[in-house]
Amino acid sequence: MQISSNFDSGNIRVIKAESPGDIQLEIKHDHQSEFYQWFHFKLHNNDHCEHVLTITNAGQSAYVEGWKDYQAVASYDRITWFRVPTTFNGQNLTITVTPEFDSMYFAYFAPYSYERHQDLIHQAQLDADCQLEVLGQTLDGRDMSLLRIGEPAEGKMNIWLTARQHPGETMAEWFMEGFIDRLLDEDDGTARSLFNSAVFYLVPNMNPDGSYRGHLRTNAAGVNLNREWLNPSMEKSPEVFLVTEKMKQVGVDMHLDIHGDEALPVNFVAGCEGIPSYDDRHKALEDKFKDVLLAITPEFQDTRGYDKDEPGKANLTVGANWVGEQFKCLAYTVEMPFKDNDLLPDPIVGWNDSRSAILGRDTLTAIYHVVDDLR
Repeated sequence: MQISSNFDSGNIRVIKAESPGDIQLEIKHDHQSEFYQWFHFKLHNNDHCEHVLTITNAGQSAYVEGWKDYQAVASYDRITWFRVPTTFNGQNLTITVTPEFDSMYFAYFAPYSYERHQDLIHQAQLDADCQLEVLGQTLDGRDMSLLRIGEPAEGKMNIWLTARQHPGETMAEWFMEGFIDRLLDEDDGTARSLFNSAVFYLVPNMNPDGSYRGHLRTNAAGVNLNREWLNPSMEKSPEVFLVTEKMKQVGVDMHLDIHGDEALPVNFVAGCEGIPSYDDRHKALEDKFKDVLLAITPEFQDTRGYDKDEPGKANLTVGANWVGEQFKCLAYTVEMPFKDNDLLPDPIVGWNDSRSAILGRDTLTAIYHVVDDLR
């Protein structure tokens, strides 16, 4: 029997693995950080008996409430991911499974590899409407890649989407894949119409170092990028610094920052109610965007989510808050679950990569309905 995580986004430490019925593991911390929750590893055993895998440090992880009613995902081919029986007793997260094949992968959510990220951006650049720009490099020397889709012109709206500031939130890049696929579909009328009025600036992966390293929440320096927007630096948070410099150069009329939430089993958005410049116009834009999403997909809801900030009390180090205040524009944090969407539960796959991509596609419709109101 072999358990390994020596691959892109792998994360696990083996404590004991002599018997299939008593495999003890622990999740490694993000580098130079106390955060941990993302796991991704491979089990290889030619004996297809029941395996009991216990993650012994789950009870001290970053978001313990995330383990309640959570089911881990697994795959034999690294393409199709499905949920497996998982329990949490307050300290140990236990996965019980009988493998049908010799090798089986397990993860916190369907992984989105750095190689797939490269495929996504380089296939997108083949479209005549798309330009791939490298803004600079991360601390580990990876490219910070930006897709500009549409031709800039006077009067056009500048719409930004950023994703995966927190690298373990892989559903965010699956969302972006669906969004980009629809935006570049030459037969899609919504996309074609938007090109007449908007230019899209897309960062599918804000944290490529953390993604490759198997981090939950931080970059190579152990920094939470979504607390860096007010004062980013090339020394600690080059990812945010490079993106904000580009935003200041071209402007922002709308920003969606795509994330995943460990605890809540629903899709929702978090707005800018607490920024100093928030006003009736901003609220009307937020409400219209939410109303359209509510009308077009049952996967979205607006009754559960984060508590709204009090007026003037927003944390401006957070991406959407900083953008909303800096550019006086519609800016939302979009959250998806690691668990299932309990409004439309699926016991086989839960909330997954495909559903995240479909929500990305649906979001383009919501943008279409608010684009003319952005200024």
